[in-house]
Amino acid sequence: MANKARTKKLKLDEMQGGTFTITNFGSFKNIIGTPIINQPEVAILGVGYIEKKPAVISTPEGDVIAIRHKMYLSLSYDHRVIDGALGGAFVRRIGDLLENWQG
Repeated sequence: MANKARTKKLKLDEMQGGTFTITNFGSFKNIIGTPIINQPEVAILGVGYIEKKPAVISTPEGDVIAIRHKMYLSLSYDHRVIDGALGGAFVRRIGDLLENWQG
């Protein structure tokens, strides 16, 4: 599907029937945005631009300041379908996976 989209061969009917969307604000160097749900989907995850930022890192020797890659995630969802606690836990899980990436 991604290859079809990149080569402009993706048809409208191939994009219908989804329940979740990921949108990339970062492609425009925006660090954060507010994604709007594409009805009748139930949620959309926005990802921001990845920047190098100072961060406090805990080590056995104590806290140190180091440069780390940072990115904001922004989830919008239909509260009639997804409970707020579940939505928050989902974003935290995505964050955990990205922070501990084993590529």
